[in-house]
Amino acid sequence: MLPPLFCTHPAGLDRANRLAEHYGLVLAGTLPEAGHALVLDEFKLALHSLGKGAPGPVFVDFGAGAADWRRKHGGGRGQGVAKACGLKGGATPRVLDATAGLGRDAFVLAALGCKVDMVERSPVAAALLADGLIRAGQLADVAAIAERMHLRFGAAAPCLTDWQGERPEVIYLDPMFPESKTRSALSKKEMHTFQQVVGPDEDADALLAPALALASVRVVVKRPRHAPLLAGMRPSHSLEGESVRFDCYIVPRSVG
Repeated sequence: MLPPLFCTHPAGLDRANRLAEHYGLVLAGTLPEAGHALVLDEFKLALHSLGKGAPGPVFVDFGAGAADWRRKHGGGRGQGVAKACGLKGGATPRVLDATAGLGRDAFVLAALGCKVDMVERSPVAAALLADGLIRAGQLADVAAIAERMHLRFGAAAPCLTDWQGERPEVIYLDPMFPESKTRSALSKKEMHTFQQVVGPDEDADALLAPALALASVRVVVKRPRHAPLLAGMRPSHSLEGESVRFDCYIVPRSVG
């Protein structure tokens, strides 16, 4: 069940109604006492956990915090996602991030010059990401980066099968992986809340074949380091980090 949407200020009611209609949300008059809710305040849209001891809200902010630090100090083209997607030399491939989530890796690629199309199936994630892009577009430091990021709300599989737009050179897949209670590197409390609401990508294995058919150069799959291969298919090569790995599937060049 989707969390309700609650607007805290009268001036935002029109926008709240548009959000509810576009993403299939229910606009609530009051906040529930427990569970989760999307809250639109004067400044941003955020996913809140409700009740005593609840963690802080989840929202997208490309102009501050972790995203801003990663842009300035994260290692540029030396980052795993950049190397996996082929950003070597002056290459800035067009990327389709078919499981965009909160857009963190997409922002890294866009900050390095790539045009990034994003697809997100979850109404909650898509609404948060769209809100973050709007606010990023109003900030001088990151507005140009946000312009290189384009979001589509919908399921990835049909979008990959019937892609309408410029063919991507790289398709990036980072499906939400079911959390394990034994994982020592469990996400922060806020991200754990996000994963609870959005849920795993149950169709993840079904995304690889249409991605390989659509991409002109490569498909990159981000996985927890010890997770099984997506669809059981061995990649051309993998790049391993401390907690994640990038499985790279090189698309054979057509002859003639």
